[in-house]
Amino acid sequence: HVQLVESGGGTVQAGGSLRLSCAVSGLTYAMAWFRQAPGQEREGVATINPHSATSYLVDSVKGRFTISQDNAKNTLYLQMDNLRLEDTGKYYCTADYIYRSNPTMDMKTTDWTYWGQGTQVTVSS
Repeated sequence: HVQLVESGGGTVQAGGSLRLSCAVSGLTYAMAWFRQAPGQEREGVATINPHSATSYLVDSVKGRFTISQDNAKNTLYLQMDNLRLEDTGKYYCTADYIYRSNPTMDMKTTDWTYWGQGTQVTVSS
């Protein structure tokens, strides 16, 4: 059974940075970060293949966010720089026990098996 625990959220001014962490227990074959703003649907942000380290970011965060992993620490990260007001939301770590080979589609579905409890990110002006 896979368990995911996020941390690192908080309040930051626009233009600032935060690094989210997700402690992972169990074997996974795909991992990602999603976010959900109040009143909106959960949306994919970035995904990574934990074995090849191949990553994909959605257009709205490209050049500002970086997804990475530290296999020795069993931790997934999301480095968020140059944060904008529209980045505000609850950020979720998610994982699956199968390989996912279509990141464009994977970021458009919440059909992932394992989810963390989420960590709040608030960007203020």
